[in-house]
Amino acid sequence: MDDANAVKVAGVPTSTLNRIDLSGSDIRQSVSLLEQACLDSGFFYVINHGIGQDLMEEVFVQSRWFFGLPLSEKMKLLGNEKHRGRTPLLDEVLDAGNQVQGDYKEGYYTGAEVPEDDPDAQKPHFGPNLWPSEEILPRWRQTMEKFHSQALNVAKVVARIIALALDLEADFFDKPEILGEPILILRLLHYEGLISDPSKGIYGAGEHSDFGFITLLATDDVPGLQV
Repeated sequence: MDDANAVKVAGVPTSTLNRIDLSGSDIRQSVSLLEQACLDSGFFYVINHGIGQDLMEEVFVQSRWFFGLPLSEKMKLLGNEKHRGRTPLLDEVLDAGNQVQGDYKEGYYTGAEVPEDDPDAQKPHFGPNLWPSEEILPRWRQTMEKFHSQALNVAKVVARIIALALDLEADFFDKPEILGEPILILRLLHYEGLISDPSKGIYGAGEHSDFGFITLLATDDVPGLQV
């Protein structure tokens, strides 16, 4: 992304994106910053979002534990038709026109937990999750469910700011006929470390546009997002 405010992190050009402060009292400033970000690049930082640092760190720890399991254990949790569970290495192809094989990443999907005997479980993208055994990964489910719930709260606050930026009522996206029952998917991603080489069609994640209403991306200290 071309940006006059670009800086370098570890020698890599990095953009200084707008920061949307969810704890700020000046809602108009947040609306203005978000509107500018969406028009200019489509990306922005969300700060003071209310998700504790301890929980964020635990999610990354638990994620590394899962992806570090033997393949035989991970294959027991292979993704199903409800898009819950593990996606293997090279399974996803995001840029079929340029990639010679799938992304060099593994993933794991969870969503809102809906019991199998609940009528809503028959809807696309709703149903029970696939969970690793407590004996193998203790606290894994509790950690992911807590993070899933708190991330949904953040998404709802951001959606209200987006509504105001569109000159709509703040609760427009909360309406049952709009996003009253959101399909929130939590995706854990693990990249294998292979350096992307576009000349050979090799990508950690191929070029793409997300298809949901909004994507909240939590990252660790390793820069990797390219806009």
